[in-house]
Amino acid sequence: MTQNPGTKKQAPEPTIRRLPVYLHYLTKTREEGVMNISAPAIARELNVDSTQVVKDLAYTGIKGRPKIGYNIYELIHFIEEYLGFNKINKAFLVGAGNLGSALMAYQAGQTLGLKILAAFDVSPDKIGTKIGQVNILDMSNFVEMVKRLGVTIGILTTPEDVTQDVADTMIEAGIKAIWNLTPAYLKLPDNIVVQNTSMYSNVAVLLKKLENSENMLTVPL
Repeated sequence: MTQNPGTKKQAPEPTIRRLPVYLHYLTKTREEGVMNISAPAIARELNVDSTQVVKDLAYTGIKGRPKIGYNIYELIHFIEEYLGFNKINKAFLVGAGNLGSALMAYQAGQTLGLKILAAFDVSPDKIGTKIGQVNILDMSNFVEMVKRLGVTIGILTTPEDVTQDVADTMIEAGIKAIWNLTPAYLKLPDNIVVQNTSMYSNVAVLLKKLENSENMLTVPL
């Protein structure tokens, strides 16, 4: 089973969101000694249509074998390579509050292709401390450090009222992609890649799904 880079296509966002889920499951399955796995087996475990699994995995350039499926080691490699998890993408985090601290602590032992090299804050109580393996530095050093280390990814976990100003500083420093974990709406140049991950939005979806499921249960037959 070989990979032809020319056959890889840009996957739609829903596929990109599912691939890490497959990867997590496959990694656990590999630890159990499984050597080969089929798309229907993945689909059953993750409650996904098996045809969708095949389509998703095809974006990585891998192809399964009839009656055998995929070699699990190769499949993990292909997914990691497609997602960029097999290389280190350097990131700086700004905002060492509760959310930022949780993210820094979570990074310990994780290999998701994203490494927080350092965090930045303006609070004297936080500057000079360390969470997990991440040092918290003075925000005044941010621009210089970005340029010196060639960091291209910025993570925003700041208070909402300063988020736009910090984003502007990131862009000025040379940051090319911003992961915004605040509820703030950012006005950014078109050439900046941004991923908004607001807990408020996710909670709203969760609560709406719960409400809909409860309404279905109470509908008279």
